[in-house]
Amino acid sequence: MPQKKTQRHKTKYKDQKNTDRAILEEIIRVDHAGEFGATRIYDGQIAVFGTKSKIGKTIKHMADQEQEHIETFEKLILNHRVRPTALLPVWNVAGYFLGAATAMMGEKAAMACTVAVEKVIGEHYHKQLSLLKGDHKKLKATIKKFAQDELEHHDIGIAHDAEKTPGYTILTKFIEMGCKTAIAISKKI
Repeated sequence: MPQKKTQRHKTKYKDQKNTDRAILEEIIRVDHAGEFGATRIYDGQIAVFGTKSKIGKTIKHMADQEQEHIETFEKLILNHRVRPTALLPVWNVAGYFLGAATAMMGEKAAMACTVAVEKVIGEHYHKQLSLLKGDHKKLKATIKKFAQDELEHHDIGIAHDAEKTPGYTILTKFIEMGCKTAIAISKKI
């Protein structure tokens, strides 16, 4: 005689009141990795531009916000006992290289990098908001605030003529693809 399925198996995730632990871990892990990568991108750009030039000051402002983000996710990693991605050493080098390389291409290319990264991260954060249930209101508020910061960075990039970068579409699509790949991998590894 087949076993009767319990109500628990019939309940779809979207109907649950509490966030699934695995989903919570993925969110914290991948957001920590992403904010770490963002700090490294800005570190690479600052290494090229410094912090005294106009563009350097703008990048430093964005880097300071990203530092706040990474510090928040480091606390969340500890408080929720979430394993960080094993790929932090890769994102350390890749982020710095991307930042330095786009900065060496010029101010507009550095801003194009910001536009591409922040577009993907903003979309990513908005998707996560629908996954978090009522049991994580504080985390939801944090992600909303950080999504606003990322949108501000995106808009700063546009205001600094990112779209005038030679090969803008190719460059940004390449960076977007890299970010999406990093997100997918960092959720699990």
